[in-house]
Amino acid sequence: MKKGMIGILMVVLCLAAVVPMASAGDPLVIGLPTWVGNGPLYLARDKGYFGDLKVDLKIMDDITMRFAALYSKKLDGVSTVISSFVLLSKKHVPCKMVMALDDSYGGDGILAKKSIKSLKDLKGKKVAYKFGSASEWFLVHLLKKVGLSIKDIKSINMEPGAAGTTFIAGKVDAAVTWEPYLTKGKNTPHGHLLIDSRKTPMLIMDTVLFRDEVIKKRPADVKKFVKGVLKAIDFYKKHPDQSYAIMAKGIGGWLKKPKAFAETMKGVRLYDLKFNKKFFGTPQKPGDVYKALKDRIEVWESLKKLTWHPKPEDFFDSSFIAGIKGL
Repeated sequence: MKKGMIGILMVVLCLAAVVPMASAGDPLVIGLPTWVGNGPLYLARDKGYFGDLKVDLKIMDDITMRFAALYSKKLDGVSTVISSFVLLSKKHVPCKMVMALDDSYGGDGILAKKSIKSLKDLKGKKVAYKFGSASEWFLVHLLKKVGLSIKDIKSINMEPGAAGTTFIAGKVDAAVTWEPYLTKGKNTPHGHLLIDSRKTPMLIMDTVLFRDEVIKKRPADVKKFVKGVLKAIDFYKKHPDQSYAIMAKGIGGWLKKPKAFAETMKGVRLYDLKFNKKFFGTPQKPGDVYKALKDRIEVWESLKKLTWHPKPEDFFDSSFIAGIKGL
């Protein structure tokens, strides 16, 4: 072999060692929280619906750590609430939603003292909720509908569970929280359920998103992933009990028992292919996803919490859903 060819070969080998190349055999690594809405990802994996695609599911409950791992390329994608995706987005690391997983349908809400009859009555009251979370987005969105802003209430920063517990103890006037605190809170002598997500469909929605780099380099694998999860959701609708056992084992944590998983699922709606097609629309004609993102951007911008000025189209890729004709 000539010296020139040997030199070129050495350069190629060195570059290969420094810059690992993603291939069809590499797994898609997804970060996700301990949540029933992510059950179909485990169901798809364990039922073989991803085909020859390997999917590595990593439980990461801390959302800031999840996005830090995504942006540092330790994850290919994440499952998260849409409002949190917009809030934590970074212009220099573009990511796109490729499918909608579920929405809270009674699982989230606002507890209030019985003297507070409507959202307008929250004016001047002590309200506990987690700053910079889906709870804050939910609250701000609802207040805006009745002509109020976050400045009209006395905000107290607390995790949803702590907010619920504090309300039950009678130490705040209202709390934005989730189950089981909603049920416990409304059953106290002083409390009632002011509103829950059953009355506000599609406000607290979960999605799966990938870095643009992954979408461009591995579109076939992303499509296999999306199709596999949707197939799992179809299986769940036909065989719920069998699905609960598989999903509970996969998610683990406080949802490791099928009974607890099934009970929590009562406050959630999983999204099938039909819903996703309506929600995402087509690349030429976006569906409800555009307005959903516009609403979330407007809320976070009104609170001056975004580090850039995004547009709805910066956050989604409808081509994967549009390209699926059947499961």
